[in-house]
Amino acid sequence: MNSEKLRLYDGALPVEEITNYWYDEFKTSNYGAIITFVGVVRDENGIDGLSFDIYEPILNSWFESWQQKANEKNAIVLMAHSRGDVLNHESSYIAAVCSPKRRVALEMIDEFVEDFKANAPIWKYDIIDGKRVYAEDRSTPINGAGILS
Repeated sequence: MNSEKLRLYDGALPVEEITNYWYDEFKTSNYGAIITFVGVVRDENGIDGLSFDIYEPILNSWFESWQQKANEKNAIVLMAHSRGDVLNHESSYIAAVCSPKRRVALEMIDEFVEDFKANAPIWKYDIIDGKRVYAEDRSTPINGAGILS
């Protein structure tokens, strides 16, 4: 079920392929709104891009909890994320919410993206001169993670 709703890719995301697939897949499901968010790697602080590690078991659990929240509102959430390197001006993250009502979709996409940034088990590294440098200053600890938690 979630394999088509949660997709992981090696490298940059094929944005048009993913968003067109989601639109084609769900446009006849009687959703009045399909809201999509595409995250793009910014060229800043001298980086060449970002690199990502993902802990899939926790990501799957986190995503399933969001699917349940969405289902309570007759909606669904969709997500694609990159593993490994993504260069500047490429996409590493796409999220979408499909809902019969636009207000539900608009509110849920905001909550989903913010919760993703705070709680998804994805570690981000800067790519500088071809090397991965942990982006500690832009990382958020995961609740319950760590030896002393």
